[in-house]
Amino acid sequence: MNSFCMKDHHFEIELQVRDYECDIQGIVNNAVYQNYLEHCRHKFLNYVGLDFVQLHNDGIDAVVIRAELDYKFPLRPGDVFFVRLKIGKHGKLRIIFNQQIVRKKDEQLMVNARITTVLTKNKRPILPDILANKFEVAGIKMEEV
Repeated sequence: MNSFCMKDHHFEIELQVRDYECDIQGIVNNAVYQNYLEHCRHKFLNYVGLDFVQLHNDGIDAVVIRAELDYKFPLRPGDVFFVRLKIGKHGKLRIIFNQQIVRKKDEQLMVNARITTVLTKNKRPILPDILANKFEVAGIKMEEV
């Protein structure tokens, strides 16, 4: 899985672990990390001027087709952390979100992720031009990864 430099990202959000997100071991449940990653992706789309709900209402959906997560260290209750992303593309259809979860207090990499998505319209894959255009207006270039 490709990782990226901590400074080399297009977007980040700051979150804090809530007690109920942890399992009996006192660490964030592995499935919760996917929620953090997805929340960051949705906020990123809002940031570049895309409305996820409006896209869906227009018949366009972003569908995750592959999720690769490397768990490095666990987050614990109360930890404050960043979720960072860098957008890329693979071929004509695949949109790649390289993402990291980094603990704020020491910049420790907790999770490294590569989320592969495609856009669909009426349940058929379409070119991601609508996203690429919004990214370009925001000054973000989708590079081949």
